[in-house]
Amino acid sequence: MVKYAVFLLIGLLAAACGNSSSDNYVPKPKGYPRLDLPEPRYTLLEPTHPYQFEYNKAARILPDTFARSEPHWIFINYPAFHASVQLTYKPVLNDQKRLRAMLEDAYKLAARHNIKAYSIEQRKIKLKSGLEASLIDLSGEVPSQVQFVTTDSTTHFLRGALYFNTATENDSLQPVIQYIRKDVLHLLNTLKWRQ
Repeated sequence: MVKYAVFLLIGLLAAACGNSSSDNYVPKPKGYPRLDLPEPRYTLLEPTHPYQFEYNKAARILPDTFARSEPHWIFINYPAFHASVQLTYKPVLNDQKRLRAMLEDAYKLAARHNIKAYSIEQRKIKLKSGLEASLIDLSGEVPSQVQFVTTDSTTHFLRGALYFNTATENDSLQPVIQYIRKDVLHLLNTLKWRQ
């Protein structure tokens, strides 16, 4: 009886070793880290610019320090995501030729992404203020996935573009892109020009 129990135990151990999980190993796809996106809470931009809007408290406002930056150019910086929305403001000065040139420049900057973009979707959106904005969504491995332009056509012109300071592929950034895109829409819907 003991003999049979020993043989049975050895047989079970041999069977367990023969069906190890290493024989059936299947490689797992590359994963991306989980992102915990904070619930957006908005605050009003300090009244130091010719525009004012609400921005997410998860971001901080930084001055644009590039050599060619102009007054009232700022970054809405998201340190947790290594991302920024660059805002470039220009006065229109009631000059329609100047406005056309600024609009052409804005669309040329978006069109530069044609080389790597899978698609570029542009749509006009009506803002709560009654003004319109042009919202541009870019798909693919592009440096800027969301851009916008808005103007009152006589005095103010504002362009925004989302940039990431990371080499991560855009597929893995999609939740953050959508999160910041909602913030951009909130910015546009709370935008007010200051005289």
